[in-house]
Amino acid sequence: MSTTYDVDVPVRWSDQDPYRHVNHAKVVTLLEDARTALLFDAAAREGVAAFEAGLLVARVDVRYRRPIPWTRRGVRARMWAHSLRAASFTVGYELLLPDDRSGWDPKPAVTADTQLVPYDLAAARPRRLTEDERSFLERYEVTG
Repeated sequence: MSTTYDVDVPVRWSDQDPYRHVNHAKVVTLLEDARTALLFDAAAREGVAAFEAGLLVARVDVRYRRPIPWTRRGVRARMWAHSLRAASFTVGYELLLPDDRSGWDPKPAVTADTQLVPYDLAAARPRRLTEDERSFLERYEVTG
């Protein structure tokens, strides 16, 4: 059974552009902060530290549904894994905005995907996912 990994990510006042919403570069940073919480922090807590040894971004695809304004509560990043291959995988995201009625608005402001490649820094080349990495990602895998 797969599940999503949710983490709240702060939005800084300086993340706004002159149009009073978070711009593209800052949204990509929010995604990176969320992904770090999953692949470095949560994985390390479960004894999976190989991601920290080397992981490269191969592709980022961001789709904007509505603007992200600055808010003290930040955004909630909902993440899952998909497209697990021998030497790459993709993290899918939804960035949710605060909602006073229910906590978080279920309609995402942003949906995105980041394709990642495990990388051997010493050999300067891509590597295969370890068994522990694959097992960790499969807990969050969504297929279809």
